[in-house]
Amino acid sequence: MSELIENRRSIRKFKADKPVTKEQINSLLKAAMLAPSACNTRPWEFIAITKRETLDEIVRIHPYAGMCKTASAAVIVVAIPQEKDLPQGYFPQDCGAATENILLEAVSLGLGACWCGIYPKEERIAPFRESFNIHEPRIPFCVIAIGVPDEAPESRGFFEEAKITYIE
Repeated sequence: MSELIENRRSIRKFKADKPVTKEQINSLLKAAMLAPSACNTRPWEFIAITKRETLDEIVRIHPYAGMCKTASAAVIVVAIPQEKDLPQGYFPQDCGAATENILLEAVSLGLGACWCGIYPKEERIAPFRESFNIHEPRIPFCVIAIGVPDEAPESRGFFEEAKITYIE
């Protein structure tokens, strides 16, 4: 697992002629659905996209999703806020964990991915609601561009011991 974490990168250039298969998408979504969630509420749904026109629509409505121009697929993570007696307010953590599982599974499959936030920006939420028929209380949480990488960026993450407080 450490190797997957160390090799994960935000990929913004993909080999446009290399498709992502339905089996690979299902593997990514299985990983997402294995993420932890508050009281196992699993407050998520997913929209899997491979249609070129729809990937281009994402580029049009999200100011930072230009990588979808060359991506072969994308997944929209849709949050379902909890109601009634279930724990409320945890969907951002739960959907973030599901998203990270997709990113790590992509590395394990030899794919690249890039997480583009939608929530909590209303100016991003509204066009995704409209374009993808996402009705309240559901919330478009993020979109993940997916494909075969056409770049190998250097790692930008690193360990910083100064950011740790040990209580012993």
